Amino acid sequence: MEIRQLGTFLKVVQLQSFSKAAEELGYSQSAVTVQIHLLEEELHTRLFDRMGKKIALTPPGKTLLHYANHILQQVNEAQVTLGKAEHLSHPLHIGTIESLCFAKLPKVLEYFYEHHPQVSIKITTASPAKLIDLMEHNQVDIIYLLDQQLYNNNWVKVLEEKEYIVFVASTHSPLALQANLSLNSLLNQPFLLTEKEGNYRYRLNQYLAARELSLEPFLEVANTEFIINMIKKNLGLSFLPHFAVQDSVLRQELAILNVTDFEMSMYRQIFYHKDKWVTQEMEEFIRLAKLGMV
Repeated sequence: MEIRQLGTFLKVVQLQSFSKAAEELGYSQSAVTVQIHLLEEELHTRLFDRMGKKIALTPPGKTLLHYANHILQQVNEAQVTLGKAEHLSHPLHIGTIESLCFAKLPKVLEYFYEHHPQVSIKITTASPAKLIDLMEHNQVDIIYLLDQQLYNNNWVKVLEEKEYIVFVASTHSPLALQANLSLNSLLNQPFLLTEKEGNYRYRLNQYLAARELSLEPFLEVANTEFIINMIKKNLGLSFLPHFAVQDSVLRQELAILNVTDFEMSMYRQIFYHKDKWVTQEMEEFIRLAKLGMV
């Protein structure tokens, strides 16, 4: 069994495709097929079920996935200890939600660009449920979520920070000057909101529905930055995480409305799968997160 074969195996699992793995690794598809076949012969088992163009891990394949991640992690640590890994160069795939991508990731990307220019970073934005599924299938290295507190024995949580979700308006809005507002008094205002499937929007809708209230927005759009720019033009109100609007509030472009009968909070959380091979690049991202850079 060769380290190269285990790396190929992990890439096939990650991309769920022999052809895509071959393309990313710079091999021919036949070379990837041969490497997997040699692994299967040596282990006397089948690692993948092949159903047309789709593949899925067999139970022995899932067992090998656990060991392969740990073996390659040990190899990586040995290289570091022996001084052979002078520069970070493995790709890093981060899964996150759109608002965190816009508000929290630019600083860490600038840091990697300056200090680790050989690292190729890919960012996938999706809903928390989709990101968790990607992590479970080893299709992202690490996920950064805003949600209720999440726990799972298969996940390693490396960051958890409480964040308030707030109502915001332009500083030119008359509502920005009012010291005490009720939630009911806002519901007839024009709102620009994230889509219904967005986690904090969903929580707001649940809260209102439980009180036989509803909120029909003037605009629904997934792009948080677009919403913030429209609110700055005094085109309505929004309901967004505090971290997404804090810079605009400090610049006195937006105001957080003082809604006295409503409060909602969620948690920024970073996870990776417990069976994941933790690369130096992941460790560097985690280090920066713990320093407060993301």
